[in-house]
Amino acid sequence: MPARVRPAIVLVVAAEHIPTVDSEFGRYARDYDVLCADTAEAGRSLVERTLVDQQPVALLGVGWTVPGVESGLDLVDELHTKLPTARRICLPTMDDFRRALPALRVALGQGRIDTYLLIPQGPRDEEFHTAVTEYLSDWGWTASSPEIEGVQIIEGGSRAEVSRIRDFLDRMGIPHGVHSPDSEVGRRVLAELPSVQSGASPAFPVVTAGAVGKAIEGATARQVARQVYGSPQVVDASDLVDLVVIGSGPAGLAAAVYGASEGLDTVVLEADAVGGQAGTSSMIRNYLGFPRGISGMRLSQRARFQATRFGARIYTGLAAEAIEPAAGPGEPHVVHTEGGELRARAVLVATGVTYRRIGIAPLEDLVGLGVYYGAATSATREMEGRDVFVVGGGNSAGQAAVYLARYAASVTLLVRRPDLAATMSDYLIREIGSTARISVRTSTRVVDGGGDTHLQWLSLSGPDGVHRVDAGGLFLLLGADPCGDWLPDAVARDEHGFVYTGREVPMERWADGRPPAALETTVPGIFAAGDLRAGSMKRVASASGEGAATVALVHAHLAP
Repeated sequence: MPARVRPAIVLVVAAEHIPTVDSEFGRYARDYDVLCADTAEAGRSLVERTLVDQQPVALLGVGWTVPGVESGLDLVDELHTKLPTARRICLPTMDDFRRALPALRVALGQGRIDTYLLIPQGPRDEEFHTAVTEYLSDWGWTASSPEIEGVQIIEGGSRAEVSRIRDFLDRMGIPHGVHSPDSEVGRRVLAELPSVQSGASPAFPVVTAGAVGKAIEGATARQVARQVYGSPQVVDASDLVDLVVIGSGPAGLAAAVYGASEGLDTVVLEADAVGGQAGTSSMIRNYLGFPRGISGMRLSQRARFQATRFGARIYTGLAAEAIEPAAGPGEPHVVHTEGGELRARAVLVATGVTYRRIGIAPLEDLVGLGVYYGAATSATREMEGRDVFVVGGGNSAGQAAVYLARYAASVTLLVRRPDLAATMSDYLIREIGSTARISVRTSTRVVDGGGDTHLQWLSLSGPDGVHRVDAGGLFLLLGADPCGDWLPDAVARDEHGFVYTGREVPMERWADGRPPAALETTVPGIFAAGDLRAGSMKRVASASGEGAATVALVHAHLAP
């Protein structure tokens, strides 16, 4: 988006409500063009004008009663086809609300609107503006280019590595831009490199900015992660810490918040971006306390800030490679990393799961080039106008499909099972069913695919045989395998590799005829929580609860 083009807020309400609505949205006029219309036809004209002017629309607000249409919801549906990335708010009056509530609830459940807000009845309706600000913030992060770049990436060399770097920065909530070497930014950054000043050619990609520190040539996502949150050398291996948390998904972050807030010296190790798989979710709508939903990135970002505020130390780009269990009571566990060793009185393993690979060589070669594992929100905007396919039947796949439908020409959800009911939440099934750009193909799997420098086609096997289709994007959410094969043999796991804890531990592994504590493994002082744990619910809320509950068990373990 060119910096000179201000995004717009489009509001369509009956004439008698224009003064109130215009006044309430006046506080946003510094950064947005606030455009008001008092009839459906005038609203259509406003939207057409923004399209002709190539002006992005951040938010669409429509009254319940608008002259020219039977219902404001119908106008929202109509305009949404032209403004797929705009956040949609229905603006009923108090009188409208009493009779509109049943239909508004249905519309919310179907995903036809993002929310409804009563037109303010008086001054300082901050709850109203809190909701508006949240949606503008969400739009600003996901649908527009950042006004200020925290990181510059000078592309060149591996486009797949650039994609991985962008995915990490997106998941960490760090605004960034990608520039070609011959752009103004590219020339300036390259001219400052010591290698270029000495006459050598730079190694691409180059990443530089305040959040990263000095420029990194031939950058990888792992190198950028280490720079952002501290290198392994920052950790003093001679220290004995109370709790080392391995993994920073909901379980690990909850343990970090509660551990640090309750006085435990807490260190978090994360090989990738903070947030785990939950951090890749475009929108989590069923997490307690967030009635308007929250993206996985935002949830992870808030938890990260919370943990560091209490004193937890978080290191990204630093994987745990092995755990050496304590030699005896009172002795520390030793966590081995590529940057050295950490000694810990207690360890929580919360490394979660990883998406299964599709195992088709031509598609594996195109990972980062139209083929992505997980939601890959950084690639979503590149899908504009393309035919996109999402493989998977769980909530993550459903959330990805809904999110991609804002940009792609079409989204096809491919599911191995005969339906979605067994693996996906009902609210997502309803939202998918009401989104015109999404279609679902059951009993179907990908068997081949390819492209020259980017994904171009797929072969799909279904009830009616094998067919080749054009494809501009493939997002793979194929189910998950536990990330626990690096754990010592002393930590018991089931036949699939999930870690046993508490009463899930086979009786022959109990000590003195008693099972371990509820979330404790077969090694005293080593705990497991979240998706890695055998018998877990595979939900954000349950993982957060397990991470928090672990801290009480750690205190009991450390008690003299």
